[in-house]
Amino acid sequence: MSAVNSGATAVAREARQGSDDVLQVALSAFEAARSGDTALLRSALDAGMPAQACNEKGDTLLMLASYHGHAKAAELLLERGANPDAANDRGQTPLAGAAFKGDLAMAVLLLDGGAAVDAGDPQGRTALFFAAIFDRVELVELLLARGAVPGRVDDTGATPLAAARAMGAGRTPAVLELRVVESARQVG
Repeated sequence: MSAVNSGATAVAREARQGSDDVLQVALSAFEAARSGDTALLRSALDAGMPAQACNEKGDTLLMLASYHGHAKAAELLLERGANPDAANDRGQTPLAGAAFKGDLAMAVLLLDGGAAVDAGDPQGRTALFFAAIFDRVELVELLLARGAVPGRVDDTGATPLAAARAMGAGRTPAVLELRVVESARQVG
């Protein structure tokens, strides 16, 4: 059992044993992460809520805070030991969510907090894929600067560049093409 699921399982087990207080702490923690209520989230963590707890969809508190753009809540969770690479049941990581949403500041926070730049979902898509297909130039540049591999392929054989072109992204293909050319020069 993963650390993420063990925290949630402990909360669920205590809730089943009749501890309404534990259930209330869990519910308040997830709502606090989703809404960005850092004070309430801190209280829930101080009351024993594991920073790695996840909900029925596998979303960790950090996933919820980061996806909804709540930097202070995400920062608190990282300080309390939340795993920045913990994927939900769909294989999505907080960094991929930040790339999807176009949240550059959150991506920086997650990367600074230890998120792996090239963590992929079950189909092999990384945050770079999502930034590229949704035409998030600043995020593509950040991810490349932090070491994302532009030539990585997903399970269909597509690269971030090919995926961006297929989705009709207007600006990110040029950024990725330049990086591919630069990489080829360094190898050759």
